Amino acid sequence: MQNTFFTSDTHYFHKNIISFAKRPFESVAEMNSTMVNRWNEMVGKNDIVYHLGDFSMGNSKMTREILYSLNGKIRLVRGNHDKAIRGSLADRFEWVKDYYETKAPDGRKVILCHYAFQVWNKSHYGSWHLYGHSHGSLEYRDIKRLDVGVDTNNFYPYSFDDIKRIMDKRGISEVDHHKTKDKYK
Repeated sequence: MQNTFFTSDTHYFHKNIISFAKRPFESVAEMNSTMVNRWNEMVGKNDIVYHLGDFSMGNSKMTREILYSLNGKIRLVRGNHDKAIRGSLADRFEWVKDYYETKAPDGRKVILCHYAFQVWNKSHYGSWHLYGHSHGSLEYRDIKRLDVGVDTNNFYPYSFDDIKRIMDKRGISEVDHHKTKDKYK
């Protein structure tokens, strides 16, 4: 059986992210090793992983080593630090995009982007928005939006079931252009 996972903001080889995001690691080597091990604990060889950006800050050789040590079929939704993902590095990903809309295993629409949105396609119908970039720093709102960055899940990817449990407790976004308001008051 193929499982689906979501993650973001691994920032492999990024020394300063340890202090910026208050990560509990003594070194980049410890951080990288922990994240690779936790990824591979959950993700099987044939599972799908949507990585929502900021994969690595390492050079091509270093990043390639990490990429080929990870299980799964990885799909990258580019983040602001993924400009170097091209050529042989991009070949390890099933695809690389800036934005993506998909359907979850249960058929619901899921909007994927590195950045958080206030509203998104079908948000007023209960679609989900998964994002990264903010390292868990955005204020919580009771809507079907979730930061899937490693900093929000003890450096593990989120499974679809994890996300479903979280989203089942959240409300539907009421902020939308479909609501009638006098926007010129």
